[in-house]
Amino acid sequence: MHDLIQLVTLSRAGDEQALAALIARQMPAIRAAAARAVCPGLDFDDAVQEGLIGLFHAVGSFDPAREASFSTYANTCIRNAVLDAAKAAQRRKHAPLNTSVPLEEQQPAPGPEETVLADEGYASTLHEIETRLSPLERRVLGLYLAGETYSAIARRLDVTEKAVDNALQRVRAKLR
Repeated sequence: MHDLIQLVTLSRAGDEQALAALIARQMPAIRAAAARAVCPGLDFDDAVQEGLIGLFHAVGSFDPAREASFSTYANTCIRNAVLDAAKAAQRRKHAPLNTSVPLEEQQPAPGPEETVLADEGYASTLHEIETRLSPLERRVLGLYLAGETYSAIARRLDVTEKAVDNALQRVRAKLR
């Protein structure tokens, strides 16, 4: 296995496997730094990306002649990149973005073809309900879709909760 200095040298020369090995070795440090930096405006995945950018900076700027090990230097670059991103996310100028409520995406109004298809699907479903379900199953389904609980349906129809459950199970099976 290559040591870190060899991996850095190979990575600088364009060896993608060496770079992948460096990333794999440094990923625990990247994830730890990212987890500590999560804040409004900077989620975990974005913080991990910032940590990777810090690692790439470390690979490009590491000087083996200095007294620090690559691991120490890379951890510092990773931590600084993630902290800079967290500070940038927390700046006041970003406050509206971090505290705002997302706008609902408006769906375009359906065209005539979609409306006809939806009406046909609705009519088909109603026909299936009328022809396939028993009167009890239709009543139970209607009350269930109206938001009634099993016990409320059972009291209203004067049946047991188990009968309500069985009826709904049959409805599901028949309307699949």
